[in-house]
Amino acid sequence: MKSFNSKGLLKNKHIQTLYSSFFRKYSNLQMEIETFTLSDGDFLDCYWYNKPDSKDSTPIVVLFHGLEGSYKSPYIQGVMKEAYKEGFSSVIMHFRGCSHRENNLVRAYHSGATEDAHEWLKLIHFNHPFSKVFCAGYSMGGNMLLKLLAEQKNNSYITASVATSVPYILNISSKTMEKGFAKFYQNHLLKSLKENLHKKFVKHDMSLHIKLKKEEIPNIKTFWDLDDAYTAPVHGFKSAQDYYDKCSSRQFLKDIEVPTLLIQAIDDPFMTSEVIPTANELSKSTQLELSKNGGHVGFISGSLFKPEYWLEKRIVEYFKEFL
Repeated sequence: MKSFNSKGLLKNKHIQTLYSSFFRKYSNLQMEIETFTLSDGDFLDCYWYNKPDSKDSTPIVVLFHGLEGSYKSPYIQGVMKEAYKEGFSSVIMHFRGCSHRENNLVRAYHSGATEDAHEWLKLIHFNHPFSKVFCAGYSMGGNMLLKLLAEQKNNSYITASVATSVPYILNISSKTMEKGFAKFYQNHLLKSLKENLHKKFVKHDMSLHIKLKKEEIPNIKTFWDLDDAYTAPVHGFKSAQDYYDKCSSRQFLKDIEVPTLLIQAIDDPFMTSEVIPTANELSKSTQLELSKNGGHVGFISGSLFKPEYWLEKRIVEYFKEFL
């Protein structure tokens, strides 16, 4: 497959990032919902497309969405359809609280929370022992996936993986989102995150867990504010910086032993090129495909009126190499 190349207005990083959300037609895929109970009593809603029988050897693609993403995200719908065309089953693991149902506990999800994905992958392996399992993570979900791969090394249940538009150094990405047009993306995502946080105060006595008060939620203006006030303390970190330092995936790349493709655009508006890993930071099992354009989880070729969704084709093509 040819490397990614965009032309005309699609060279613009913001058009790449926003095009699918505004113009891609939503696919009403018929999915089967599997609700998985976690060891701590919480749950995950996992949406299957073309779920295989336990005795089948149909390969399975496990998807990890980005911040506040879901089965409705255009990049998820697109890769599910592409995988189906090539003979794969697929399933999206919604992070806690992202399936339009509130999760049970005070905690939620974050860029380095690998425990849930590990439990889910273990269950898939148990229920589908004859299927090869592949993983694709996007943005925050990609960061989590890379950390998981490093922790599991060659003991994982994963045959191969792809991580796209990953914020490899979280504090740089967080600060980038506070500048220029990136504030638009930050404000959009923060609106949803703050609404979910407000629901936590209604359901739980949050004073037992964080210092932030419910009436102070509107004062949260940045990801850093949210992570310092809620994400870090609830998930056992000292501060936002401590969370970013311990969960940024670039430091883990050297430990990955599962074949892994990294797809990244230099013009990604969610971060700067400073986050992109160098060759000596990659393990022998990882390969970086870096393109000049592509935006954030964009990678749309063709034209505005006849777009071609290169990313999902590239992901599935890579997985086919291991069948």
